[in-house]
Amino acid sequence: MLFLRTGINPYAQFEKAFVRGGENYKYYDLPSIDPKYDQLPFSIRVLLESAVRNCDNFHILKKDVECILNWKPDNRLGQNDEEISFKPARVILQDFTGVPAVVDFAAMRDAVLELGGNPEKINPICPADLVIDHSVQVDFSGTSDALAKNQNLEFERNKERFTFLKWGARAFDNMLIVPPGSGIVHQVNLEYLARVVFETDIEGGKLLYPDSVVGTDSHTTMINGLGVLGWGVGGIEAEAVMLGQSISMLLPEVIGYKLVGKLGPLATSTDLVLTVTKHLRQLGVVGKFVEFYGPGVSELSIADRATISNMCPEYGATVGYFPIDENTLTYMKQTNRSEKKIDIIRQYLLATRQMRNYANESQDPRFTETITLDLSTVVTSVSGPKRPHDRVSVKDMKQDFAVCLTNPVGFKGFAIAPDSLQSSGQFQWDDNKSYTIRHGSVVIAAITSCTNTSNPSVMLGAGLLAKKAIERGLSIMPYIKTSLSPGSGVVTYYLKESGVIPYLEKLGFDIVGYGCMTCIGNSGPLDENVVNTIEKNGLVCCGVLSGNRNFEGRIHPNTRANYLASPLLVIAYAIAGRVDIDFETEALGIDNDGKKVFLRDIWPTRNEIQEVENKHVIPAMFQEVYSKIELGSKEWQTLQVSESKLYPWSGVSTYIKRPPFFEGMALMLPPLRSIRNARCLLYLGDSVTTDHISPAGSIARNSPAARYLSENGLTPKEFNSYGSRRGNDAVMARGTFANIRLVNKLLTKTGPRTIHIPSQEEMDIFDCAERYREEGTPLILLVGKDYGSGSSRDWAAKGPFLLGIKAVVAESYERIHRSNLVGMGIIPLQFLPGQNAESLGLSGREVYNINIPEQGLKPGQHIQVEADCNVFDTILRFDTEVDITYYKNGGILNYMIRKMLN
Repeated sequence: MLFLRTGINPYAQFEKAFVRGGENYKYYDLPSIDPKYDQLPFSIRVLLESAVRNCDNFHILKKDVECILNWKPDNRLGQNDEEISFKPARVILQDFTGVPAVVDFAAMRDAVLELGGNPEKINPICPADLVIDHSVQVDFSGTSDALAKNQNLEFERNKERFTFLKWGARAFDNMLIVPPGSGIVHQVNLEYLARVVFETDIEGGKLLYPDSVVGTDSHTTMINGLGVLGWGVGGIEAEAVMLGQSISMLLPEVIGYKLVGKLGPLATSTDLVLTVTKHLRQLGVVGKFVEFYGPGVSELSIADRATISNMCPEYGATVGYFPIDENTLTYMKQTNRSEKKIDIIRQYLLATRQMRNYANESQDPRFTETITLDLSTVVTSVSGPKRPHDRVSVKDMKQDFAVCLTNPVGFKGFAIAPDSLQSSGQFQWDDNKSYTIRHGSVVIAAITSCTNTSNPSVMLGAGLLAKKAIERGLSIMPYIKTSLSPGSGVVTYYLKESGVIPYLEKLGFDIVGYGCMTCIGNSGPLDENVVNTIEKNGLVCCGVLSGNRNFEGRIHPNTRANYLASPLLVIAYAIAGRVDIDFETEALGIDNDGKKVFLRDIWPTRNEIQEVENKHVIPAMFQEVYSKIELGSKEWQTLQVSESKLYPWSGVSTYIKRPPFFEGMALMLPPLRSIRNARCLLYLGDSVTTDHISPAGSIARNSPAARYLSENGLTPKEFNSYGSRRGNDAVMARGTFANIRLVNKLLTKTGPRTIHIPSQEEMDIFDCAERYREEGTPLILLVGKDYGSGSSRDWAAKGPFLLGIKAVVAESYERIHRSNLVGMGIIPLQFLPGQNAESLGLSGREVYNINIPEQGLKPGQHIQVEADCNVFDTILRFDTEVDITYYKNGGILNYMIRKMLN
């Protein structure tokens, strides 16, 4: 009881200190707490340190520490109900999710004021790094001034959004903002924001503890490559962490992934990550930690490790963690972190035994399960045509694509009829020449995304390949939309210094901007002649990109097949002009002397690439770029913002709007009620992603969102993207389930439409939801496996909430999306093992009753669902008591407001 009253840390006796440079540094001596410490995976040690440091027997309990210390290899998910609390060191926000986070904070201030409290209590407690990830739409490409044109256009389009974020940086304490045009959030995090070890001022010195982070993008996991434990959470959960809440989680399994051997001379880190992604997705690691170990790890650069960690959401794990070693500290020196800082980090990590020597097997911890990969077995690969874990060896690509064309519609099929396999079409280009495209033709080739643009080896490799291609007289068809979007200014710096930029530009890979582009759907428009030819002839044309996501409808509506590839292969397939090529036997083209040029003739080896990298990637570049990063451009510096602590909402803005989440909120908790007489809005299948639920790309001209914007006086060229309008709930609600590739089993056609069951009228999904709202009918969704996979998009939960969806019944959930649903007060229910909507004979046309007990609601209990005469049990996917608390409050943010007022 003493600890409950005073907040005294029961582990204070383990606090120790050392002196460096005349300063006292304090830390918690973790190895002294219990001998079991040395057997713990390194990722679990970070969870333990946080629990020890924050233990006050109120927010973090002593039993949380004991639970982590007692982690066992047989700690199996589904058999373990050990719940722990975790307080990360910081939160990172990308602007796409940063805007709604700041919008919610501003609205919460208003709500607190209206309920009689002090609005300035709504302030980040946990440090928040907000990167305005300038997610440029590639309107201009293949021109020397594409970068300036795109960025000017984006600043014009998003000026109001940027102004709002600049206001937020001033209105809220403890928030660092990185202005637009600086780079991709994850690369900026890796190269600049990551602390590795935090230093916090305390009485008598500085307190040291591991850097850890949660972020509002699923690829926050990229930072695990630097030994910083981090993963993606929903924007809703991130806001709660910023307000001082701990994350409630089940103690995870930890899969040990052992790497041995060396990559071959022609293999790239992209090939490795696609191999790992397929392997782990097949194994099944959703909700688990993956920790890499073994002597092969030492062979990988930090950029290589970050590439593997970046793809963690694609293989489904919570984290893909690489413990800190000397290579980590070398990278910190290379990226211009100070010698003093690195010395302090080394001293702390050695003292707490959080420093790895991958060659020393005696340091290997115990794992739930272990897997081994020999790096020498990795071959050149791509993934596609519709999922990032469907890896294809490049040598098998021609045959694989041919099979995909005729396969039934699915992740590996397009169901092209035999008499249409030879379909093609011609069109005229600006050069007055006629061009022909067919199935397999490449129309988009983009070096894009944080996955690879953070990695000098593949970026310089692409530059060297471009150089050799130009020297042999090779070129790319002019209709192929090519682009290069580096993850930070450092990339441009070393590409220029190494002399490869002119060759990339000659092939059409001009720098078009800094940020998430083609990978997130901002590929920009294709030429109308190309689009018309594709549509008229029903062609399966292709996008090839160095990204991490290639879900249907994400890259571009007219690229039905999309392949993830290394930057080198992006260029190779662009030169070939098609994906159905056997690079071993078919030439890329003819050189200036009339000789055939094969890919092997221009492919650089790892040794060639490393020689250039060692010469040109130097600390001075990072110092030059990041010394002025927080200043931003002249346009950013001249933005005028309000000095008010409360945001002056505009009634006519189509970008920033006060959300309705807190309307009608009372201090008293509402009673729990069952869901009665509900209808199914959508009946969906497996692998429905957050891109299906809440698209980030362009707003279609015939959509409900477009109608709303038109009614507000905007023309189609001003619509911008859903991602840019995440601060306006009216747009985002209308954009929910607006993906053109959505397959709703209530209909026979693909698209964002559904049936209003009582009237049997087909209509847009938003309009149908509005009809049900007027009738007072609650809504549910029926879905298959892996519901909500993909980006950690908070609007994929907020949008359904605004449509009136009260519950989702799925076969399984992606981790982050399940948490987001809970955060918005939506009930996630799961079919019993071996059951699904089809096996239960559900059509989606029934009337549904979901029986929620008013008292005694427990995590994981069975909940009965009535569907007309069909009655079946489901599993309540409230995984922790905290989930139930959030649900009773109507969501996380409502809970936080009540907590601050009571």
